[in-house]
Amino acid sequence: MSIFTKIINGEIPSYKIAESGQFYAFLDIFPLQKGHVLVVPKIEVDKIFDVPDDYLAALLLFAKPIAKAIEASFDCNRVSMVTVGLEVPHAHVHLIPIKEADDINFARPKLQFTKEEFIAIQQLIVTKL
Repeated sequence: MSIFTKIINGEIPSYKIAESGQFYAFLDIFPLQKGHVLVVPKIEVDKIFDVPDDYLAALLLFAKPIAKAIEASFDCNRVSMVTVGLEVPHAHVHLIPIKEADDINFARPKLQFTKEEFIAIQQLIVTKL
């Protein structure tokens, strides 16, 4: 069972942004930018292009209002959708507010926030949904 499945099942706490029958979105606790959200299918599949077609198509429709809410919440030029998939063997996409391409450089040091800061970020995004 992946760490994301444990998060989806509520075994590990998260800062939930949105949830449907197929997907779960939550704040990345090791974010590249303020407002960095992970979108995860509830089925445990390792690679994004091994996700069944119906889930893969629905993932974009689920992520779209979240990306719009992130964009409305933070000073950015756009919200980038990135798939890396090396750190957790469970397909997922990163929604990251960016001003420039280097903002999605995963080699950069990750930001650190307090629990209160994460809650404030979570509430800001959720209120824009």
